Amino acid sequence: MTLISKILTPECILLDSESTSKKRVFERVGILFENSQSIARSQVFDSLFAREKLGSTGLGQGVAIPHGRVKGLRDAVAAFVKMDNAIPFDAPDGLPVNFIFVLLVPERATDLHLQILGELAQMFCDTNFRDQLLQANDPATIYALFTQWQV
Repeated sequence: MTLISKILTPECILLDSESTSKKRVFERVGILFENSQSIARSQVFDSLFAREKLGSTGLGQGVAIPHGRVKGLRDAVAAFVKMDNAIPFDAPDGLPVNFIFVLLVPERATDLHLQILGELAQMFCDTNFRDQLLQANDPATIYALFTQWQV
């Protein structure tokens, strides 16, 4: 079982055909977390943008992993956004992103935070995994890809 399968739920997978900017994606994810995890949308938005100010969380190859610390959060939570239209994210390769994995961790995050980021990096470096995500058109299929992924 992957670390991701413990924190990502099918309800937190968003197929986004509307957002045209990082700001809009963060707003939509804020609403998603507010509805599913009872975390204030403003807290989500502020946390993600505070981290982006330190440097882009765009990895390259169409992938970004924005993450932030949230005061009062007990456990890490996640959301995955698959964009219909790739958006600019200041990734090192200069390419826009269409896969955005959002990670929120407690304010005093442990090594688990780094382990989760490491697992995500491994997943998204897997060309076959990215291709399967690209072909997936519903949250259930995307969720299955994340939970069944193996090194």
